[in-house]
Amino acid sequence: MSTNQYLRPVTTEKREHIYIGGCDTIDLAKKYGTPLYVLDEATIRQICREYKEAFRNYKNIRMMYACKSLCNLAVLKILDEEGFGFDTVSSGEIFTASKAGVKMSKVLFNGNNKSLEEIELALELGVGRFSVDNFYEAELLNRISESKGKTANILLRITPGIECHTHDYIQTGQIDSKFGFDLSQVDEIINLIKNKYNNLNLKGIHAHIGSQIFEARSYYDEVEILIKEAARIKEVHSIELEEVNIGGGLGVKYTENDCPPSVEELAAAVTEAMQAALEKYNISEPVIYIEPGRSIISTAGVTLYTVGSVKNIPNVRKYVALDGGMADNPRPSTYQAKYTAEVANKVNNCETELVTLAGRYCESGDILIENIELPYLETGDIICVYNTGAYNYSMASNYNRVPKPGMVLVNNSQSDMIVSRESLEDLIARENIPDRLRQQ
Repeated sequence: MSTNQYLRPVTTEKREHIYIGGCDTIDLAKKYGTPLYVLDEATIRQICREYKEAFRNYKNIRMMYACKSLCNLAVLKILDEEGFGFDTVSSGEIFTASKAGVKMSKVLFNGNNKSLEEIELALELGVGRFSVDNFYEAELLNRISESKGKTANILLRITPGIECHTHDYIQTGQIDSKFGFDLSQVDEIINLIKNKYNNLNLKGIHAHIGSQIFEARSYYDEVEILIKEAARIKEVHSIELEEVNIGGGLGVKYTENDCPPSVEELAAAVTEAMQAALEKYNISEPVIYIEPGRSIISTAGVTLYTVGSVKNIPNVRKYVALDGGMADNPRPSTYQAKYTAEVANKVNNCETELVTLAGRYCESGDILIENIELPYLETGDIICVYNTGAYNYSMASNYNRVPKPGMVLVNNSQSDMIVSRESLEDLIARENIPDRLRQQ
């Protein structure tokens, strides 16, 4: 079992070209076109098993894949086979899980502004847990559940007041957050559940402290706060919570300089904190839910691009333009995210140059990787950008009216298209010109 996180898919080989999952990436680019998302099935399964192995000593553990990182039928089918449940945040993710054949009792519905229609769908499909985020949602969920003659099992999402050293946009556990109940509001919502909301069944509490977290200690602190709050709820309200959901957020290795905690270090922090807190506050061992997303899927994915134009500004910079960019990977322009890339068809070329990999979109900020040493590049070369499995496709757009790339799953030298490349016709498929405009 690995003690460190991976930078590349576990099946990556460097022969005359880069191979992933036994497939030549140059052949993949020729067959399916570029930009192309490539997912390595073996990496997904290996990391899933590393999570389960790391937490083997804590029997009451439930692994929940955070669907927002990447959600499609094939990915959810693989995660379901590996024994994971699913943390969803929309009707689209819930519907996808249902169509993938997932047992819906394994699904948690999270989010800060669930619509009436989404709640109705979740109840209809039998979602196992709702993570209730605010007073409005509690009232709405109770009202809809009552009208349908159902009882919703819920967790209360709280903000534990932990600020991780990560990007401001992906911190979620600090006090000033759009997510969850402040600890000062917990008694009020529990009293409403006990005395008024008869169709809500309180099972536990839920917190999420951020994303791309590099400090295992943050999870130790989170567990301490959650167990302390569970003990207080037991004392004040005579409710012994059965479940504690600590969220996800473990960082991944995007570059050689990144040193995120390993899965084993995460598990050690969580289990040690749990054992210490249970002894300290004298409550029964709860079921722990953990929701990895990025750390499950990110390393399994790469994106292949084709080199197009080259602009050399003497004594300034050399721009190498790719056939994708911020629409298929918005993270560099949104979060200043860093990536690692190699030239898939020039594995053995030793002579390099300093270039900036620029996207094709009409924004000066559309830069995928700034100042990277690569073999001398020519039009038609294939660039392989690593660690693009999470939050690339899921955040992709049609900016500049460009169709979204396709996605292939590779395993044992076989490749299968799991998301078709969009066509120009797809771009206008849901559009219409009103008759009054046609008549002019």
